[in-house]
Amino acid sequence: MRNRTEFSSSRSRRNIFLLVLVAALFGLAARAQKSQPKPSPPKYDLNTEAKIKVTVEEVKIPPKGSEKEIAHLLVKEGTSSVDIYLCPKSFFDDMGMSFTKGDEIAITGSKVKQGETDLILARES
Repeated sequence: MRNRTEFSSSRSRRNIFLLVLVAALFGLAARAQKSQPKPSPPKYDLNTEAKIKVTVEEVKIPPKGSEKEIAHLLVKEGTSSVDIYLCPKSFFDDMGMSFTKGDEIAITGSKVKQGETDLILARES
């Protein structure tokens, strides 16, 4: 028959083993999450390039301090809304571009998907 010290020591080792096992499993799960690649931004595709006439519904300019963020337009093409990605905010500002709600413009761009969302990467307006 085991004495209390042996039983306690055996139980203690088992608890330590379980704690180490749980920590290792959580560490592996966290590492797997970190190593998953970020989705890459959509690329301009000449095969889907089109010229469309649209009406500007909303101008989406990133806030000050986000110069690398993309300026884009929410536009109406017929009865559907389309998001048109223009360029980084810093380039938008340097070019002196401006759009207002209701502007009717012609855009040449590539129709692409980002996840489940359809959008247009503008080349020329």
